[in-house]
Amino acid sequence: MVIHNFGFHYIEYCILNTEAKGKDLRIIYMGTPEFAVPALEKLVESGWNVVAVITAADKPQGRGQKLIGSPVKEAAKKLGLHILQPTNLKNPEFQQELKDLQADLQIVVAFRMLPEAVWSMPPLGTFNLHASLLPNYRGAAPINWAIINGEKETGVTTFFLKHEIDTGSIIFQEKIQILEEDDLGTVYEKLMTIGADLVVKTVEAISKNEVNPTMQDETQAIHHAPKIFKETGKIVWSNSAESIHNLIRGLSPYPAAWTEFQGKTCKVFKSAFSAKNLSGKEAGEWESDGKNFLKFQTGAGSLEVLELQLEGKKRMKIEELLRGLKL
Repeated sequence: MVIHNFGFHYIEYCILNTEAKGKDLRIIYMGTPEFAVPALEKLVESGWNVVAVITAADKPQGRGQKLIGSPVKEAAKKLGLHILQPTNLKNPEFQQELKDLQADLQIVVAFRMLPEAVWSMPPLGTFNLHASLLPNYRGAAPINWAIINGEKETGVTTFFLKHEIDTGSIIFQEKIQILEEDDLGTVYEKLMTIGADLVVKTVEAISKNEVNPTMQDETQAIHHAPKIFKETGKIVWSNSAESIHNLIRGLSPYPAAWTEFQGKTCKVFKSAFSAKNLSGKEAGEWESDGKNFLKFQTGAGSLEVLELQLEGKKRMKIEELLRGLKL
């Protein structure tokens, strides 16, 4: 018998029992968006016994407001998995249904906050995949904020759940570099891929009782990653060109940084910045040759807009936009 005391529900469990189960471990998977799909697929492809998938309720979408299932639901259907879509995780009937599944382990990837009665239920506990190098960037939008803050590296972390959000003991981490040409879309794809591998690695280690979780170092909890709102993306031209450039990268392709241009709201998707100021311009003022470039003066340096979308128009490169505008 091995006893672990890390402040989470990875409690007394017999090594022989765990190893005997191997890939027969009963796993419940919880997730909703696209980010959570590859990990689920990889678990099933690797032969792990996913007995149920829990995801968000269907939501009305499009002009006809037709109910559409989440990306995780659609993936689970293709894999032939049992699907649960509770609206209230504290509902006694749902929690009893969860108990009846007799899961050994639960996995959470991009899902909502769980009540303790749910995350403490399985004997091997519940672990989460978070898209940052915890304890840095705890919160709802870690990828966005890492890029917005100009970080040069980020990664993914698996950790056991506890009461406080994103504070449980760390199991594994995997790092990647954030390249100058990266934006939210490219970093998202990279972390989604390595995150799937890390989930499988974590399950394998837990099944063999080969994990040694470590407490998070609170001195490294430097940045928070709160939810992104519309006002988050508003470009403040008195800020530096580099910080505005990073804001654009961190919100591209969605929801996109934005500003007012030619009397309309304009989303900006790609940019380049320079430490050199525009001659005779104040922050927020711009210059263009009407054909090939559009540059804005900022609080420090200048920013060139490369791809944007004017209200009511499609996304386009600056040359295409300028051909149809009279500046």
